[in-house]
Amino acid sequence: MNPLLLLLAIAIGIAIGATVGAVIFRAKRSPATNARQLAESEAARLRTAAQAEIATLRKTAEIDARDQALKHKAALEEDLSKRKEELATKEAALAAKLRDAERQRKDAERKEADLKGKERSLEGRQKQAEAAVAKAEEAQKQAKERLEQVAGLSADQAKAALEQALRGEAQAGVAAELKRIEDEAAKEAHARSRTIIAAAIARYASEFVHERTVSVIPLPSDDLKGRLIGREGRNIRALEAATGIDLIIDDTAEAISISCFNPMRREVARLAISSLVADGRIHPTRIEESVKKAEKEVDKSCKAAGEQACFDLGIHRVHPELVKTLGSLKFRSSYAQNVLHHSIEVAYLAGLMAAELGINVKLARRAGLLHDIGRAIDHEHEGDHGAVGADFARKHNESPRVCQAIRLHHSESSEMGVLEHVIAAANSLSAQRPGARRETLASYVKRLEDLEKLCQSFEGVDRVYALQAGREVRVMVENASLDDAAAMLLAKDIAKSIEQQAAYAGGVRVVVVRETRASDYAR
Repeated sequence: MNPLLLLLAIAIGIAIGATVGAVIFRAKRSPATNARQLAESEAARLRTAAQAEIATLRKTAEIDARDQALKHKAALEEDLSKRKEELATKEAALAAKLRDAERQRKDAERKEADLKGKERSLEGRQKQAEAAVAKAEEAQKQAKERLEQVAGLSADQAKAALEQALRGEAQAGVAAELKRIEDEAAKEAHARSRTIIAAAIARYASEFVHERTVSVIPLPSDDLKGRLIGREGRNIRALEAATGIDLIIDDTAEAISISCFNPMRREVARLAISSLVADGRIHPTRIEESVKKAEKEVDKSCKAAGEQACFDLGIHRVHPELVKTLGSLKFRSSYAQNVLHHSIEVAYLAGLMAAELGINVKLARRAGLLHDIGRAIDHEHEGDHGAVGADFARKHNESPRVCQAIRLHHSESSEMGVLEHVIAAANSLSAQRPGARRETLASYVKRLEDLEKLCQSFEGVDRVYALQAGREVRVMVENASLDDAAAMLLAKDIAKSIEQQAAYAGGVRVVVVRETRASDYAR
């Protein structure tokens, strides 16, 4: 039964009972008997109506409760049916999984059995293979012994012969590949390098005059020669001691000569003697004063020359000590070429080539101007002038790029970049152009003899000729002892040996000539 309907029926019954009670109460208070009877009958009627309505409500509630019970039962049955279906689905899936697991287990057992069979088969094959290897080794050993008996060579000798043959083939292959790479590189770089160098040379032309190691001082009269010598030679001794030069006073009319390996000392002596000759007072005290004054003038001249070189090239913020040392190069020469003029020329050429290559022109000019600064102080330090100059420039706050270019301008190193190659090329152009440098006959002949002797020391060389003032070496080899590939490798070895042992400026071309001659007799 529906609880709401039951509560409604109870409430209606309570209301009817209260109404009937009120009617009866009023009837009891009425004096008339009829009124009581009417009230009782009315109450009975209301009670009957209420009971009828309660019965109706009870039936309605029972019907609603039955409908709800049926709906709830239907829902429960539907839910139960769905759960049964899900359970059946899960049971089917579980059964399928069980069947799959059983099948996999059987497959695993079968594979395990197959693997065991294969293992047994492999063990048998391994034993057969070991037996075959042992048999083959024994056969190889017997064959090796028979081969040694037939060939008359031991295993080590045969191995050495095979290695020699393979080494020859490898050298031939290396030589062929090396020639191909060199040809390709030369083909690609030839046109570009010729254009850059030709443009640099065409855009810059400089004058050059050979310098001497002896200075001649004119005299107003020959009487001054005796005054320069002094009493018992004290004046000439004082001059030579103060300046470090050799004063040559001979029969040359109205002239004396100054000889000194150091050009700066020679210049100081020239200025001092010229001052003494003009003044006329010549004695040891006056000589010392003139020499000191001349040294100051030379230092001033060096500074002015260095500043002028930097100004002409547009190079700024150079340390004063570097400027002074650079100017002192005007009194130094290399193979009779003035080093300051050479440095300025290298700076111009380096700047022109840097512009063609698209790198920093000012940096190239700066490195070119300072590249030989070590020649001014290399007599005071150990090492070649490149390393000495690089250290000197580094101490005076030059950039690492410039210092490295100074250090490597005479070397072929893997550290060299574009700037270093430009400085090296400009240095070679300035030094090797016609008329730039000269050397004594003795040193020239000695250098050629050393080159020829060095090349003659290689095996297979027949004759050696040094050509073009030692810039090229022609090496004639024996045709029977070397083939074409070995000749190429010989050229490389000779060039490397010249780099390590010989003293030369610039580059030396090594040409190995191997000829094939065919001859016959007509009878």
